[in-house]
Amino acid sequence: MPELPEVEVTRQSFAPHVAGARVLGVRLGKPLRWPLGCTPESLQGQVLGLASRRGKYLWLPLEHGGLLMHLGMSGSLRYFPEEAPPGPHDHFDLRTSRGLLRLHDPRRFGAVVWSPSLQTGPAAKLLAGLGVEPLEPGFDGALLHAGLRGRRVAIKQALLAGDVVVGVGNIYACEALFVAGVDPRTPAGRVSRPRCERLATAIRDTLARALAAGGSTLRDFQDAHGHNGAFQNEAQVYGREGQPCGVCTTPIRRLVQGQRSTYFCPRCQRRS
Repeated sequence: MPELPEVEVTRQSFAPHVAGARVLGVRLGKPLRWPLGCTPESLQGQVLGLASRRGKYLWLPLEHGGLLMHLGMSGSLRYFPEEAPPGPHDHFDLRTSRGLLRLHDPRRFGAVVWSPSLQTGPAAKLLAGLGVEPLEPGFDGALLHAGLRGRRVAIKQALLAGDVVVGVGNIYACEALFVAGVDPRTPAGRVSRPRCERLATAIRDTLARALAAGGSTLRDFQDAHGHNGAFQNEAQVYGREGQPCGVCTTPIRRLVQGQRSTYFCPRCQRRS
C-alpha cells in the first residue's frame, strides 16, 4: 500500500503541473471504493488549486469544493502532458488545460470523492480520526507518549492505527522501531517517555529519508511520471527475514501483527 512518503512523492510530482489548470473533462472507469459524489459535468470549467496532502489522502482544491483522493492498496496517480489512451485499470481521468491526471488502480480500493471543503462533507468524515502529521511541527516524543498512554495494543499496531500519528505505515513503522531500538511487540502504553523521544525522532528521520529516496517500490508504486522509489534498497529490517542485522549480525525475524508482516532484530530491539 502506498504510505505517507509515496503519497507525498506523488503529490510533489504532479501538483505544480496542474495548479491553475482548468478542468476540461472527467472520465470515470469501473467503480472505485466510493462514488464520486457529483456529476463529472459539474467539475468541468473549474480551476484547480495547489494539491495538498493529509496523511495518505490527497486534496485537489477546485473553485467549488475539491477532490479527496486515496490510492488504496495498489493505486498510483500518473500525469501526462498530453492525452493518453486509458488501460483496463485506469478508472479516473481528470483532463485539464495543462495535462491529464489519471488514477491507475488494479484492485480498485482507491477513491476519488468530491467534497465541499476539507472541513465539511465526506472529507471531514474521512479525515476526522487522523492524528498529527509526523513531518510537521507539533509531533514529538511528548505527544507520542501522551497518545500511547494506557494502550495495551502492541506499539507497532498503535503506530499503524493512525490516530496518534498519521501515515507512518507498515514499512516505515518497522524501520523506525528498529532505529529507536523498540521491540514491535511492546505494549504501547509501556513505552517510556525517553523511548518515545527516540521513536518520534526515528519516525521523522525515516520518513524524511524515504521522501528523499522517492518512496518505496515493492511491487507497483510509481510517482506521477512513472519513476520507481528506491527506499526499499536502504531498508535495515523490512523484507530481510533471516538476513543478518547490520548492527549485531543477529538474523532478522518476521512475525505477523494484525495481518501485517513485522520485521525486527530480536537483539537490538528491546521490549522494555
